[in-house]
Amino acid sequence: MVLAQLVSNGLCKQLVDRERPPEQWFPHDEAKDRPESSSFPSGHTAAAVAFTAATAAVWPAAGAVCAVPTALVAVERVQSGAHYPSDVAAGAAIGLAVAMLVRRAPRLVLGWWS
Repeated sequence: MVLAQLVSNGLCKQLVDRERPPEQWFPHDEAKDRPESSSFPSGHTAAAVAFTAATAAVWPAAGAVCAVPTALVAVERVQSGAHYPSDVAAGAAIGLAVAMLVRRAPRLVLGWWS
């Protein structure tokens, strides 16, 4: 989760300066409480997907249970006006990539030293 947050919030948001969706699109007060940072990508979604993917790799039943709140996080980020759907999709891709990288890291490191 930490690595997913670092990649999405520490790297990608610094490289891509995308404004949040217009407040007028959302008829509720949540749209006024959005962060000032770049909209792209969704760090919340990246962290949630990374956790779920990592969990599913070692405990599939728990990963399936985690998938429900992860999907809700992704939907809420768009519904609240914090992100465009593409921001959430990019966050999910980052989360999956980070989970795969972390899962394979021990083999990658040992492969380099062998």
